[in-house]
Amino acid sequence: MRVVRGAVGLLGELLVTLGVVLLLFVGWQLWWTDVVSDADAAQVVATIEQQLDTPGSDFVQPGKAKLGDAYAIVRIPRFGADYARPLYQGTTREVLQRGIGHYVDTAMPGEIGNFAMAGHRTTYGKPFNRVAELRDGDVVLVETKDSYFVYRVTGHQIVPPTQTSVLLPVPDQPGVEPTAATLTMTSCHPEYSARERFVVHATLDATYPRSGGVPAQVLEVQS
Repeated sequence: MRVVRGAVGLLGELLVTLGVVLLLFVGWQLWWTDVVSDADAAQVVATIEQQLDTPGSDFVQPGKAKLGDAYAIVRIPRFGADYARPLYQGTTREVLQRGIGHYVDTAMPGEIGNFAMAGHRTTYGKPFNRVAELRDGDVVLVETKDSYFVYRVTGHQIVPPTQTSVLLPVPDQPGVEPTAATLTMTSCHPEYSARERFVVHATLDATYPRSGGVPAQVLEVQS
């Protein structure tokens, strides 16, 4: 009987230890990865801004970006005046742990076709955490070496992860030749799950030379 009680006690201690380990892991996933990724993103954005403001800098052009290169800054006024995240080439796990990733087989910013990007909704800085708050007409601003590209949201949809047709040159229309510059943003749905994808669509509304800046009214959030 004493042996049984000892075994039960040991099992109980192991379960408690396992519970503590699981709690620490969840805390690391939901909190610490945000802390690390946010700090990294802020540093990368600051570096990009410094390079963009330095005459003659060899900052990478979008069309020449290699996998993992940060080549643009994404700003979304609906997410706050200070919201700024680096845009990387590629959507690998490593890339998305650092910021927003550009699907390599889609159009580049400002080009005719579907410029598509992905970002985490939870963990790793969760750059698209508030993606479901975007409304029709909201601005998604993409800042590159030479230009500001102003996209305006036109709608959203929720799809299964297998519905990759949202990334086609004309979303969900196989074989159709694009005639407009569009944007597609993808993230997991619902929060804390990868069961579905939340997809936001937008169209290019305006392009401004980076040297001249963006009119203030462009960045105003619609009520």
